[in-house]
Amino acid sequence: MRFAEIFSKIRKTQSTPNEAPSHWVKCSACQSLMYYKEIEQRFNVCPKCGFHMRISAKQRIEQLCDEGSFVEFDTNLIPIDPLKFVDKKSYKKRIEEAQEKTGKNSSVVCGSCTIEGVNAQIVVFDFAFMGGSLGSVEGEKIVRAINRAMANKEGLIIVSASGGARMQESTFSLLQMSKTSASLAKLAEVKLPYISILTDPTMGGVSASFAFLGDIIMAEPGALVGFAGQRVIKQTIGADLPEGFQKAEFLLDHGLIDMIVTRTDMKKVVADLLKLLGENCKNDAFELRLKA
Repeated sequence: MRFAEIFSKIRKTQSTPNEAPSHWVKCSACQSLMYYKEIEQRFNVCPKCGFHMRISAKQRIEQLCDEGSFVEFDTNLIPIDPLKFVDKKSYKKRIEEAQEKTGKNSSVVCGSCTIEGVNAQIVVFDFAFMGGSLGSVEGEKIVRAINRAMANKEGLIIVSASGGARMQESTFSLLQMSKTSASLAKLAEVKLPYISILTDPTMGGVSASFAFLGDIIMAEPGALVGFAGQRVIKQTIGADLPEGFQKAEFLLDHGLIDMIVTRTDMKKVVADLLKLLGENCKNDAFELRLKA
């Protein structure tokens, strides 16, 4: 074998720059460069400036739920293409790409868990799946989680990270706003706690429905929360907007949310709220309300 052939084989086995694993993370807020294990230990929060980086549904569940307690439901529900929608790509193709990218069938992961020993039903959006958009499957999963919460007399937690309703499903998607809201009204009737957690971003039809119907509405620091984008609002009303008016801190100052909780404190705060709000869930009065 010639000398050149030996080196060509070595070069082929080496990773390309895109394939090589990166052990360093750059904060998009302060531009600091940090070792990835340092970030992981802080739940993907920048140790320099406190910026909360976006995380996957899997990471969110690991952060909030007690280890080994999460049991996923409704994994068999898969989006279909009722309108045969096509833009630059077909909706069917977009679904397939999102499923391959995330390993999930939809943008919502739901299941039962314990949080510091407290039983709960949890729904988590994954922004990596088509921008965490709300479609008919996502709406159905949320409703089923609400029904399980009522059947098991447990609290409900929804962690939102979404661009809004899914345009490829049109009215089918918009109907999920009223469908989930109606189910949450039943949860409220039996006085079971619902905690809504807003993360970056929570926009569109999600913010206009179940995300703002919680008994407690909390957000992560710096989370972008609103309905339409800033540019669209400015063009519509023809006026300049306050600086950072769609950030969690602005919403807290103006009474639209109840609290801002850092990711490192989130599990403890959620557990305490579930204990406080769910104090009387399993008494006789609850049984009568549930059967009514």
